[in-house]
Amino acid sequence: MATFVLIHGAGDGGWAWHLLEAELRRRGHDVVAPDLPSEDDSAGLRQYADAVIGAVGDRGDLVVVGHSFGGFTAPLVASSLATDVLVLLAGMIPAPGERPGDWWANTGYGAAAKEQAALDGGLTGNDDPLIGFYHDVPPELAEEAIHRERGQSGTPMDVPWPLDAWPDVPTKFLLCTEDRFFPPDFFRRLAKERLDITPDEIAGSHCVALGKPKELADALETYLP
Repeated sequence: MATFVLIHGAGDGGWAWHLLEAELRRRGHDVVAPDLPSEDDSAGLRQYADAVIGAVGDRGDLVVVGHSFGGFTAPLVASSLATDVLVLLAGMIPAPGERPGDWWANTGYGAAAKEQAALDGGLTGNDDPLIGFYHDVPPELAEEAIHRERGQSGTPMDVPWPLDAWPDVPTKFLLCTEDRFFPPDFFRRLAKERLDITPDEIAGSHCVALGKPKELADALETYLP
């Protein structure tokens, strides 16, 4: 059995993983899903990684999963702990020395989102979170998720990503085919450009851990050594 280390994205918390956590535990796995110090203006990516590393403790057989902005923290964790697999779940892929605040322009995200919005009638990038993020999440659960949103400090956005290279860890990318925040074609291109990876795909929204926890657990188990 594995220890799944689940790293949430910006404005989120460990609660976002609770359905997936329950599913993975039901299958006999251990799970670590800490809250990052996202609202602390004194904390940068190193402090985010330290929070995860402290929560992991002496656990082994690690599968480190970074969702969305968690893609900047997950490789730092994987470079510091003995990690079997690193998984980016609709995760932002940093380049060495890249500031998170520059990632959007560097990757061409704006043009990709605009192009996809023109194709889907404005669903991509929609300001209504129930449309843009939680469209496959049960309404009451989606409302609770919105209520639980946390602040995101700008401190990590201005500091270069500290690794000189991607960690020497088997890496997988799992994109969400119904993602209305990060267009699937955008990640198909970026994963190939930055990691030389052809992404795996799961049917679901950007918040697939709430919308399709069982299917996500199935997908993550396929990465186990």
